Amino acid sequence: MKLFKNLYVDGRLFQAVSALVVLFVLGYFYPVVFVVAKALFFVFVAAVAVDAALLFKTREGVFARRAMADKLSNGDENEIRIFLENHYGFKTALTVIDELPFQFQMRDSFYKVALESEAKHVVTYSVRPVRRGEYSFGAVNVYAASPIGLLLKRYRFDNNALVPVYPSYLQLRKYELLAISNRLMDAGIKKVRKIGRTMEFDQVRDYVQGDDYRTVNWLATARRQKLMVNQYQDEKSQQVYCIIDKGRTMKMPFAGMSLLDYAINTSLVMSNVAILKDDRAGLVTFSHKPGILLPAEKRRSQMQKIMEILYNQKTRYLESNFEMLYATVRRQITQYSLLLLFTNFESLSALERQLPFLKSLAKHHLLVVIFFENTELHDLALKPAITTEEVYNKTIAEQFIFEKKVIVKELERHGIQAILTAPENLTVNTINKYLELKARRMI
Repeated sequence: MKLFKNLYVDGRLFQAVSALVVLFVLGYFYPVVFVVAKALFFVFVAAVAVDAALLFKTREGVFARRAMADKLSNGDENEIRIFLENHYGFKTALTVIDELPFQFQMRDSFYKVALESEAKHVVTYSVRPVRRGEYSFGAVNVYAASPIGLLLKRYRFDNNALVPVYPSYLQLRKYELLAISNRLMDAGIKKVRKIGRTMEFDQVRDYVQGDDYRTVNWLATARRQKLMVNQYQDEKSQQVYCIIDKGRTMKMPFAGMSLLDYAINTSLVMSNVAILKDDRAGLVTFSHKPGILLPAEKRRSQMQKIMEILYNQKTRYLESNFEMLYATVRRQITQYSLLLLFTNFESLSALERQLPFLKSLAKHHLLVVIFFENTELHDLALKPAITTEEVYNKTIAEQFIFEKKVIVKELERHGIQAILTAPENLTVNTINKYLELKARRMI
């Protein structure tokens, strides 16, 4: 309850007033109680006056400041810190309320801190955005209470900030560091044994224990009078395109995010890994009408272009035009490339409508169709069925799950690579497939 500007009452004040009212009511029947109530009333008024004096004698008794990144990472936990300082001459109980963007729908985000005089403290919490776009943070409100604790003084710090939420750059950095240090296996990336040897010769070097004897360069060995071996390297500058379907099937939610956002986050990471592996990364988006086609490059500036394009992508409510996708790719991507198509097929009939265009794409490029498991159906299929309705629902769920597996077999039957994955495993499974195809010298 607000009395006047920046002065509020604490719950304990209401309790004290309630107790006084009860005493005055009893004092009507018992004169002794009335005398006690009167004395306590004067004590109460004095306590309120002293409390107000303690809080308002220091003009800037509390300082607060919010610190956060210039942009937030979609689908990740983003850390936010609030720095607090107590400039009162006594220990203060603080209640901190940060005005969060409406997209988070958090109505109970407050923190209580007790600070000694001239002490500092950092409140740390995290937020997880599930949509890209601009998020507006409001002020930081701090309510200070003296040791008496009957009144509260509000401090409002206008740390207003308009922060964009970008595709998952935190995930991007994670995989980038692992790729640079050759520790991708730490994130679940499989180590794939190379089949044969790549054809790109790198250099002749001294033999070290463990080298394949088949790589011995006998001419160099005879000349140098010591064992020399040929060193080969992975073929470079292959084109890798992430193709993102923005049709209605990608609107389906999982853990608060749409399938489109999972595809966008994975495309960002996959493009970066491809560039780190000396391949060229490009991007294609499409729906019922043409989207964006970014030609494949391996310059570091390419990642900034990809991130800016992905930031603005949204799902449409119509079925995607795969015939138009085929025409666009056939006309603008002339070099044999790896195409990672992120889409979703819920039924075999949905695949059959688009299969002719997928087969045509696979004739000219190495096509990998990546689509999603319906994890809710998996949960339903694992539940024990007791009633007739539950048995019926479980049977339908198992039928849809089986149909997804049939879709994989149908794609593979036509020479199209396929990945059926849960949304949370999308990034790992996509990178695994990319590394597998490179190891098998298919790109």
